[in-house]
Amino acid sequence: MGKVTVDRAAETLPLPSKDGGGKGGGADDRPRGLVARVKGFLKRHKTLFWWLHSFYALFLGFMVILFAQKGFDHARVLAATLGGALLGMLVLFRIFGQGAAQKEKVEASRGSKLRFLIFTYVLKNLYQPMLFFVLPFYWKASSLDSVNGWFIFVMGLLALLSTMDLIFDHFLMRHRVWASVYYGLTLFACVNLVLPAFLPNLRTVVTLGSSAAIAVLGFFALHFPFSALREKKTWAILAVAVTVFSGGVVLARRGIPPVPLYLQHAAVGPELLPDGRLAVEVSVVHVSKLNDLYAVTDVALPGGEGDDFVHVWRFKDGDFVMETKTDRVEGAPKGAVRLRSTMPHAALPASPAGRWTVDVQTADGQLVGRARFEVIE
Repeated sequence: MGKVTVDRAAETLPLPSKDGGGKGGGADDRPRGLVARVKGFLKRHKTLFWWLHSFYALFLGFMVILFAQKGFDHARVLAATLGGALLGMLVLFRIFGQGAAQKEKVEASRGSKLRFLIFTYVLKNLYQPMLFFVLPFYWKASSLDSVNGWFIFVMGLLALLSTMDLIFDHFLMRHRVWASVYYGLTLFACVNLVLPAFLPNLRTVVTLGSSAAIAVLGFFALHFPFSALREKKTWAILAVAVTVFSGGVVLARRGIPPVPLYLQHAAVGPELLPDGRLAVEVSVVHVSKLNDLYAVTDVALPGGEGDDFVHVWRFKDGDFVMETKTDRVEGAPKGAVRLRSTMPHAALPASPAGRWTVDVQTADGQLVGRARFEVIE
């Protein structure tokens, strides 16, 4: 028999494709057409676009802050936004669940993913105006060098998270517990500002307790089906939770800014004019010039006159503390009250040189703001 030869080159040659392409068919894997190329570009750079959208949302947040400067009357709008956020979160977790189950349901189809993105987008657009709107009010009511200074940083963090799409969508809205904590804190902070707009002349401590109770109810609504209200045990748990949380917030009231109150102006001086104003406002005074000292402070009351106030004179961060009653005097700006107190020369410590502060506090102990001055030798 004759020897059979095999053409090895023929064995390695690829079969031609139907469209005439050969081994270089990898080029066919690239998207064709304008729409396909745009989709491919968006898919490759989707993380970058999400972050760009976050910066855009942050810019809108600053616009809301500017809008909030127009006045406290707009705070009533927050009530509707809070209700919308609660309804949106209820629907989100009822439809998609949470955690791994939520991820599986969202990834099940393109339609599910689109619906989830729409829900979270709506929620972000509810949270962002709420949180950025309340920021300037808490800023004005906070004293950064006091025990209530931490609260504005928490509010700033909550507002920032509402603009960060990747964290909001892939973490906060994936887990009911974190979403509930986030909503509860937002609800508490916003209601604390909203209540005086609807019910003026409330004491700030009453507003605090009421806001804490409403925050507990919002947390409950996200975790328990409404059918659970048929059981007495549920009502007992709810009553205990409301009592404990509200009581805890009231006890910790010194650490929470007394919104919507804030200090417009505060000064100390050694002499009064006939109309009750200070003849001179001092930041530094020599010990030889000390006589009676007077503190005059203007407190803005956008939520009404529900609180009484005291002045607390402090020397060297507590070496000497004296709480004095305040008199309401004429000449306050519109929407504010002018308070005056006196530190008698005889009540001064033997060596008064050092740093002094005059704290303006509500009768319940919440710090509204402070004046500072120094006595030198």
